[in-house]
Amino acid sequence: MATTTVKPETLVGKKVRRREDPRLITGTATYLDDIKLPGMYHACVVRSPYGAARIKSVNIKPALELPGVAAIFTGDDVKDLPSVPCVAQLPGLRMPHHHMLAQDRVYFVGHPIAVVVARDRYLAADAADAVEVEYEELPAVADPEKALAPGSPAVHPQWPDNTAFTFHQEGGHIEEAFREADVIVKQRITSQRLIPMAMETRGVVADWHAAEKSLTLYSSSQAPHLLRSLLAGIFGIPENRLRVVAPEVGGGFGSKIDIYAEDMLMTFVTQRLNKPVKWVESRRENFLGTIHGRGHVDYYELAAKRDGTMLGLKLKIIQDLGAYLQLLTPAIPTLSVLMMPGLYKFKHISADVIGAFTNCFPTDAYRGAGRPEATHGIERMVDILAAELKMDPAELRLKNFPAPEEFPFPTATGLAYDSGNYALPLKTALAEVEYDKLREEQKQGRQTGKLLGIGMSAYGEICAFGPSPATPTGGWESATVKIEPSGKVTILTGASPHGQGEETTFAQIAADELGVNIDDIVVYHGDTQLVQYGIGTFGSRGTAIGGAALYYALQELKEKIKKFGATLLEANQVSLSGGACIDEKSGKSVSFAEIAAAAYRALKLPPNTQPGLVATHFWEPPNFTFPFGAHVVITEVDRETGEIAIRRYVAVDDCGKIINPLLVAGQVHGGVAQGLGQALWEQAVYDDNGQLLTGELTDYAVPRAHMMPWIEASHTVTPSPVNPLGVKGVGEAGTIGCSPAVVNSVVDALSHLGVRHLDMPLTPEKIWRIVQAGGQA
Repeated sequence: MATTTVKPETLVGKKVRRREDPRLITGTATYLDDIKLPGMYHACVVRSPYGAARIKSVNIKPALELPGVAAIFTGDDVKDLPSVPCVAQLPGLRMPHHHMLAQDRVYFVGHPIAVVVARDRYLAADAADAVEVEYEELPAVADPEKALAPGSPAVHPQWPDNTAFTFHQEGGHIEEAFREADVIVKQRITSQRLIPMAMETRGVVADWHAAEKSLTLYSSSQAPHLLRSLLAGIFGIPENRLRVVAPEVGGGFGSKIDIYAEDMLMTFVTQRLNKPVKWVESRRENFLGTIHGRGHVDYYELAAKRDGTMLGLKLKIIQDLGAYLQLLTPAIPTLSVLMMPGLYKFKHISADVIGAFTNCFPTDAYRGAGRPEATHGIERMVDILAAELKMDPAELRLKNFPAPEEFPFPTATGLAYDSGNYALPLKTALAEVEYDKLREEQKQGRQTGKLLGIGMSAYGEICAFGPSPATPTGGWESATVKIEPSGKVTILTGASPHGQGEETTFAQIAADELGVNIDDIVVYHGDTQLVQYGIGTFGSRGTAIGGAALYYALQELKEKIKKFGATLLEANQVSLSGGACIDEKSGKSVSFAEIAAAAYRALKLPPNTQPGLVATHFWEPPNFTFPFGAHVVITEVDRETGEIAIRRYVAVDDCGKIINPLLVAGQVHGGVAQGLGQALWEQAVYDDNGQLLTGELTDYAVPRAHMMPWIEASHTVTPSPVNPLGVKGVGEAGTIGCSPAVVNSVVDALSHLGVRHLDMPLTPEKIWRIVQAGGQA
């Protein structure tokens, strides 16, 4: 027994380098495509080249005769199996049965028609090319507003109006607010389709063990337990005989929450052949067959008093759903409705959502998932109102924020914002850029033709999804903490991080709570056979909910450690410090290693205490969390080329208590990069026949490193009362705050030319044409 202890340095709040990175940057990590099993086959999917067509015939005979081909399956083979699942539910929702493989018709380019299985991927690809499909092309519709127009081609014949659902939400007395208004501003605002574009495409390895009637499935998934539950239900496999493993996941951004046709197909194929089978998406397939983001056409009306007091907000959303419904497709625009008031004290709102079927691939959750669309819309409307009132846009925002003492703040959409000081990030960002000096510089520059813009956004988001009644899959999270017999610490988290850094932040939390060296802690996740059931990683919930579950598990474990420590020390009052249990009276101590050895040897157990040192906690949050912040962007527009140069990008975010500033900065930077992509360059473009014209990286403008500005990131800290860590979430903040700040800045640069609004992306050609036309698009 030791008599002295040394307390390790406190780690929460410190810049600790990511413990995941050594295996990633040395190339020793295992991704889906690195998995090789004995006797494994490879699959290739035959896909439709048409946006809409009848399938007249499928001839697989020439492909079956090629060497190395093991099997080919078509729609007839899977016609009796359940639909690709959608778990989101809305009243009156029309949900088409989407088979794994097309039946008598296809309704988007890339629609799977057959799957070819062969000895290697190249033979499979050659055989897929040899499958002969005869089509009768049909009219298609790829624009959601055109899809809803009378006489438009029906994506699904049983629903000729192409309306999947309508949704209405109202709060306060909207018509009264508009009657009392001195000014009403209106604007149509689009949030274009985007490709999530994870560096790693999707993939599946499925391995059926016939003798055990069990399945092991490897998937680049953000939610492995959810994938297990859904596959178990579809194929009738007991969940305790179905193991899902998410290896390293090379980016997800929401696109890998879903269960896709290919997940189901590989399960079907391995069961039929009793052999392991691998399918890995090509980049072209990733464009065509992994969910897209956004796809909004929004109509806003904002009512206000002449002094800038905002009264009421009306919103009509036309959501491009695509050809069928993926896991959460219909739920995403309802998140836009929840956050439509932004950070402002609207007491009256009205929202209508129309979900439109189109001959395109489905939209679903993409970084921010409904919240970037809402923030972009309200922040553009605030600038439009400021211009109408001839009022400074910063002054207008500050006038309409709730004060810190008004929290928790009830919104007209039924939420309760947890905590906030909304003015502080905006004032901090404006001071950083010397706002008043910039306005004077802008005024002087206009006399010489300089197009300088100053744009801002004050954003809020709903995070930490979230209380279970508000989610379709459960909103809690789980954690297990074990102290091994040697005294080392193992954490099992039901969250499934894939770049967020929880192997580091969770180790920081545990190191501080237990007083042990961070190098004595390992964090495991993503294997349903190893880890207790969890919900997964999305909606900025990993630390806010998964970290809270870990915190509570640690508290339970600490109580058990104290019991064993008190027994060993024969003491009544003990405390924990420096990886040891200390007798507060004598000062004597026992180390965690000594306690762990005694706990597992179990020669002398404390009363009513089981052997071992293990604690598991499932934590249900009482509310969402609501991060916020302000981004200010200074741009210069080149009159001759339409190029937009970002002179400064200042982001002041408030994600509550910060566990690791280094990781928070990385999340903000990555989010801003994707926000800039939407604001300036990215757009998924379908033609009138449903052909994806931006289906390769040669045509889809993903921002490169040299296109990124220097991001000046800082933070205010307003702890959340929702969880014991005080954290709010930061994974989507940069994306949400970015696009309106950029667009507001460019519109500001061109406002003296008569420009009132611009839709994204702000490509050089678009801007050049507007400038050459003297401000008229």
